[in-house]
Amino acid sequence: MPELAAGVEIAIAFALAAVLTAATVPAAIAVAGRTGFLDSPVGYKSHRRPTPYLGGAAVLVAAAVPILLLDEGLGRYWPLLVAALAMSAVGTVDDRLNLSPFLRVGTEIAAAWLLWSEGLGWSFLDSGAANFLLTAFWVTGIVNAFNLMDNLDGAASSVAASSSAGVLALAAIGGDPALALIVAALCGSLLGFLRFNLAGPARIFLGDGGSMTIGMVLAGALMAAPMGELSGWPALLAAGLVVGLPAFDTTMVVLSRRRRGAPVFSGATDHTTHRLLPLLKTPRAVAAVLAAMQAALCVLAIEATRLGPEAAIALACVAALVGLLMLLTADGPRWSPVSDDS
Repeated sequence: MPELAAGVEIAIAFALAAVLTAATVPAAIAVAGRTGFLDSPVGYKSHRRPTPYLGGAAVLVAAAVPILLLDEGLGRYWPLLVAALAMSAVGTVDDRLNLSPFLRVGTEIAAAWLLWSEGLGWSFLDSGAANFLLTAFWVTGIVNAFNLMDNLDGAASSVAASSSAGVLALAAIGGDPALALIVAALCGSLLGFLRFNLAGPARIFLGDGGSMTIGMVLAGALMAAPMGELSGWPALLAAGLVVGLPAFDTTMVVLSRRRRGAPVFSGATDHTTHRLLPLLKTPRAVAAVLAAMQAALCVLAIEATRLGPEAAIALACVAALVGLLMLLTADGPRWSPVSDDS
């Protein structure tokens, strides 16, 4: 393909990925229907009819085509694409067979090792072992945070689209067109997917094959993203803001379940989405609010990279304080979930 300006390639990647979902998502719906790959409404799940999985595969294919076609997404980022494929495979099998959590986490740690060993992990601590452990904690935390965020139509996809746009801005400002192209394609495919996922009722779900893959791409992209004036812990704090909402949701769920004495790894209607839905009435409204909240956190992260380490620490502390106040308000002693899968 003729060489194009970086900005043009990024714009094409975004638009092409969004357009391709018009083909990949219906194809995934058809395959899921023919193979019985459906999510049935049992337990605490509130959707009214069996709904196709394989949304994650549709998003991945739609994003991968422009990345490979424009020849900017490989280079030093090939380990990120391999890790994403591994998460997609494990997550998709988990949607079908309900794999052991140990196998899932083991795969996430192996993917983290691949990223770290190829220079795409955290590297500012004093020893290689410490850097690998930090990388593994970061990757498993973000992958599972997005997995937990996928509990209401449009929630994980809209938040991930905002986070992808945040990484895109960081990569573009920092002069990394290859990374910008990767996350632009992801952002475009997620926005295209939302048309089907927010159809009311949803025509397809991301599934673990989608949410885990999205989490892996964003985890790896943030470790590699240029952070302007930041390095070390301030850079990690700024990166954390870009995925701050899934991190907040996971923290709140864990603390809420411990307060109630419920199993931490059970399923329950105690996520941020479930608390917002009675107020906002529709999944579309919840998705829009969540996307806006995550976008605001991304703006803080971008400003932190411009203003320097002290600002990054201050902004992260402010965000954490606001999150704590929100947690105390949302999870007061009189609040309890509608149901637990316990």
